[in-house]
Amino acid sequence: MSPSRREFLRNSLGTSAVFSFGSLPALLGRTTQAGNTRSGDPGDTVLVALELSGGNDGMNTLVPYADDEYYRKRPTIGVPAGKLHKIDDRFGFHPRMTGFKRLYDEGLLGVVHGVGYPDPSGDHQVSLRNWQTARPHESHCQTGWLGRVADRMEAPYRADVAAVFVGKTRQPFTLNAERAIVPNVRSLERWKLPVDSAPSPERVVPDSDNPLVAFLHESMASARAAGRRVEEVVRAEAARPASPYPDFQLAQTLRMVARLIRADLGIRVFGTELGGDGFGGFDNHANQIGNHCALLEQLSESVAAFADDLKRDGLIERVVLYTYSEFGRTVAENGRRGTDHGSAAPVFLVGGRLEGGLAGVPPNLTELEAGGQKHHVDFRRVYAALLDDWLGFDSEPLLGERFEPWKLFRA
Repeated sequence: MSPSRREFLRNSLGTSAVFSFGSLPALLGRTTQAGNTRSGDPGDTVLVALELSGGNDGMNTLVPYADDEYYRKRPTIGVPAGKLHKIDDRFGFHPRMTGFKRLYDEGLLGVVHGVGYPDPSGDHQVSLRNWQTARPHESHCQTGWLGRVADRMEAPYRADVAAVFVGKTRQPFTLNAERAIVPNVRSLERWKLPVDSAPSPERVVPDSDNPLVAFLHESMASARAAGRRVEEVVRAEAARPASPYPDFQLAQTLRMVARLIRADLGIRVFGTELGGDGFGGFDNHANQIGNHCALLEQLSESVAAFADDLKRDGLIERVVLYTYSEFGRTVAENGRRGTDHGSAAPVFLVGGRLEGGLAGVPPNLTELEAGGQKHHVDFRRVYAALLDDWLGFDSEPLLGERFEPWKLFRA
């Protein structure tokens, strides 16, 4: 078996060079170097993983307003029914989630109720690691489930990447790979390679006897092609009415994701996050209303702008964005007008080929698990659908066992 390019670079350049090299745009380019697009290929679907860091309160996101138990358990933080964006006679989106309601009405947003896993942990690091690895309670697991996907797509000696993290925070473990390099993208300017730094073909000549030189030559050629594609996308956007994005950090991050999808660089997995670390995230143990409202508005309006942007060129049919969080919150509010760590929560998905609507067992607020909603859907069934039915990978070896894919997509 031929060694991976990570192993090759480690052996040739040393470990420290691998990671500095991994941040260069020279790791791009399968598509752009070939000079054609892949948007019509059946295997060209794109997945965007959006982490809601801290444990999102799903009950105040999609509110079960018809259940009196909700208001009994949340006398101060329960959202009044009259303010909700109602989607049926039982549930409504939070008042600040106008964008999610619109996407739902358009059939572009789906919700899976009660997603979690057996014997849940209330510890942030443990539970988040369980979601990120898709191997609950296997503390020794050293790869994220999407990192393993990137490993499957990695090609030895090829100057391309299949997965990236876009954002200003630390890359989540879900993208941790064994062999593949998954770079961080903080701005498109850093992604592009200055022309002066990219040797022309006559300055770096492939040498069949020296795989390192051949790899570097391909990398530089790919980098220049990738940079040109990104610049073309930016110029094209400037030449037509802009797709409006709100002034939120997540919105600007998703705008970068949209541009990279539009540039058609062969990247199939994107990761990003909302909430950050520590205070300011979704871990609202006290005075929840203000902070959670602001985060929900940022989530809803940023994702809606992203979907609208992709719709302009028909790209929404190629893309699925899904949200995940380490756990939901307790059904009952605590004495500090907040909520504590719970168990299950809804998962939200946005895309052009989704079933849309509500799925799963609606929450029973008297049948609890760890003080929160009892889970009815193992999150690995959602992952299995994203692998088997969307990305086109056999989910069993990637998840460690067979899970029946949850039905997410139209036939």
